[in-house]
Amino acid sequence: MAGPTTPDTGAIEAPLTYLVPTGEPLFAYNYEPPPGVPLRSGRYEPQRVTVRNGRAIAAELSLDREGFLLRRSPSAVADFYDAAEVMRVYYPEVERLLQEATGAETVAIFDHTIRNTAPEQQSGRRVRGAAARVHNDYTETSAPQRVRDLLPLAEAEARLRRRYAEVNVWRPIKGPVQSTPLALCDAGTVDPADLVPSELRYPDRTGEIYAVTYSPRHRWFYFPAMRADEVVLIKCFDSARDGRARISVHTAFDDPSTPADAPPRESIEVRAFLFF
Repeated sequence: MAGPTTPDTGAIEAPLTYLVPTGEPLFAYNYEPPPGVPLRSGRYEPQRVTVRNGRAIAAELSLDREGFLLRRSPSAVADFYDAAEVMRVYYPEVERLLQEATGAETVAIFDHTIRNTAPEQQSGRRVRGAAARVHNDYTETSAPQRVRDLLPLAEAEARLRRRYAEVNVWRPIKGPVQSTPLALCDAGTVDPADLVPSELRYPDRTGEIYAVTYSPRHRWFYFPAMRADEVVLIKCFDSARDGRARISVHTAFDDPSTPADAPPRESIEVRAFLFF
């Protein structure tokens, strides 16, 4: 699918952290690893790339072409750090948003993550830092496995026989975002050869994401100064093999124009399976 012509108004040059291909098996622990075992494997290095202003073409973006899009979507949530309020108020808001944006028959939200780039806000809380390596959240192996993890077996197998997708909804908790924004890569510029499976090891299960090796073909975008009433929809997996975008590679990055006194980036991402 050919995307829209992109003016470079507001484009910046920034380092994005990519996997260096070495052939070693990739893994990362989401808990304290066994004694003597490193927290993660793999070698990652920054590559300087052009990151274009996605606001210039926001109205033309498509989940089925670029793999991501921007929407204005005010929320009634008062405190995104309150997990109970997020599940009670925000999950239904996200469900409605995703059904309107995709036409999915069923939206099944299964978790969310709060991120805050201030290290003191992460210690002892269910808050993470920014995900600052180029990646995609699901693979050909982990997407169907996650459906099986979440649904009763018979229902999961029935759902997997039809088209399904996983979409993340990313929102700043406070805005405008001045530091560590989100960069998104046009799905049409990512080759399957750029994707390397990497295990995510949890205490009770093992997931898998794609780490990504650098290619000069990659075309990157961001949405400067995102507000708390804006969201980005990120397609992290689509089972359809009809030419539409199937994944959306993304990463947090350091914007060289960030003011020295910029506040930390605070954000929430909600993950959902869409069944068609």
